[in-house]
Amino acid sequence: MLWTVDFENSSLHDTWQVAPRRCDNAPATAEQKNECPFFNPLQHICTQLPYQSYNTLNSLKNILFKRATIFVHFCILHSEEHYLFGVKMAEETQKTILVVDDEKSIRDSLRLIFQGSFNVECAENGEECLNICKAIRPDLILLDLMMPKLDGLDTLRALRDKQLNIPVIMLTASNTVQSAVEAMKLGAIDYLNKPFDVDALTGLIVETLGKSTTPTVQSSQSTTSQSTTLKEADFGPIVGRSNLMSELFQKVKQIASRDTTVLITGESGTGKELFARQIHENSARKGAPFIAINCAAIPESLIESELFGHERGSFTSAVEQRIGHFELANGGTIFLDEIGELNLAVQVKMLRFLQEHEFYRIGLSKPIKVDVRVVAATNRRLDEMVREQKFREDLFYRINVINLEIPPLRERFEDIPLLIDSFINKYAAQYGGRSLDFTKSAMNRMVEYAWPGNVRELENVVESLMALAPNDKIEEDDLPPKLKMLNSIQPGGSNIFEGSLNFQDAERVFETEVIIKALKKADWVQTRAAELLGISRRILKYKMDKLGITEPEANQRLQE
Repeated sequence: MLWTVDFENSSLHDTWQVAPRRCDNAPATAEQKNECPFFNPLQHICTQLPYQSYNTLNSLKNILFKRATIFVHFCILHSEEHYLFGVKMAEETQKTILVVDDEKSIRDSLRLIFQGSFNVECAENGEECLNICKAIRPDLILLDLMMPKLDGLDTLRALRDKQLNIPVIMLTASNTVQSAVEAMKLGAIDYLNKPFDVDALTGLIVETLGKSTTPTVQSSQSTTSQSTTLKEADFGPIVGRSNLMSELFQKVKQIASRDTTVLITGESGTGKELFARQIHENSARKGAPFIAINCAAIPESLIESELFGHERGSFTSAVEQRIGHFELANGGTIFLDEIGELNLAVQVKMLRFLQEHEFYRIGLSKPIKVDVRVVAATNRRLDEMVREQKFREDLFYRINVINLEIPPLRERFEDIPLLIDSFINKYAAQYGGRSLDFTKSAMNRMVEYAWPGNVRELENVVESLMALAPNDKIEEDDLPPKLKMLNSIQPGGSNIFEGSLNFQDAERVFETEVIIKALKKADWVQTRAAELLGISRRILKYKMDKLGITEPEANQRLQE
């Protein structure tokens, strides 16, 4: 049934009122209003919006768009006396969400939150979830991790085994790294920790349902092959589904549309050039050249010639004219990697180019004007180099118009299994179609390692395993020594040999002692403590929660 809703100003109350009409344009009766599935939620929204102007109505439209997975058409009509905002909705397009949680309070809360916008079904365990999926096939599943009978991971595994390709968002109170990684490997879209933020969950649901309704070309390939090629959060060649990367992908899209200078910062091996290419590919310049230069790889005596070019005879070895990279990139994008390695003399010329969009080829007195977007990158702290007078302050502010910070791999550990799969596929042909399968313990080692070399180091490890591992099943013993040394036994755990502690208790005591010592040394600043331990802050927080470590009160810390 199609409905139209008029939003009209009430003379009695200075607010918008909802007036539903049936598809024949006849006003709805009181009983028919109750049949209109979006009457009550819209009425609630409208009574909170004052009637001011067309802008207010436009704000209402924006609010509705945010909640509008059930709305399929919007039409604005304007007259001298009042505004009409028509909304058509097909009831059969309303999406169905299945909430699977053994806690009744969670099920009831989520039903109350989403029942105005979606059909909400509930199940209290994994077995009931599978039965419901057979009967109605929901559009999205909110799946709790810890449940009796059949837990979240086993339920997710059963859904994949039955080839029920339904998007799943995991909900968990345990906040465990291994569970999150396992869920992502099994195809979960994302996971949220309880207590979750309602706005974050709503946004994730709307985004996921929007992707699932995007028209796709059907193929005869298996569900397994589809799940490996359709990575919802991937961005061009960049692999990643973590929240950090999803936010970064959105920021890149925004940056790409703004034709200004960008400074990409991050540790070595995080993929700064890949992000620079995506800025170019998503911009209006994508059909023009993308020229990448590593400033650290060019000798200092040649860098100016490489960037700006030279005329024949302009210096001793200039036997012919050379076109510089800025000129070659005309109309496109130039990527200056390791810009912090430029000497001060070249920095002056770079500053002039950014100000005037022109440069002088060596040996040529006439300036050359080009249209080039500059994207720079560095793994160094340019602000510190400015204070040390190793980098020009005015150039720093010129290139740092927009800053894009790429997180290290240890801060987005959820993406490690995805990256491993990507690298295995990348090198499969090179190693005779070989495919590797990591045991759970081996994968945990890969995830918990700090990866100081970031994605580049991870790729090298995977390629090394492809070349040297004796079996396709990767055990913990097959990993490089640096990974196997992680969390190795340290002095102080001798009680296990005396029989006073079993292994699990000894491990817990040892971890607790080490973490508390690091926190005390860092004055309970978690970021600094994580650096001392060689792990990420997120993993430290997870271990603190797991071990029940809390920050003491200020007076207690003084006594210590």
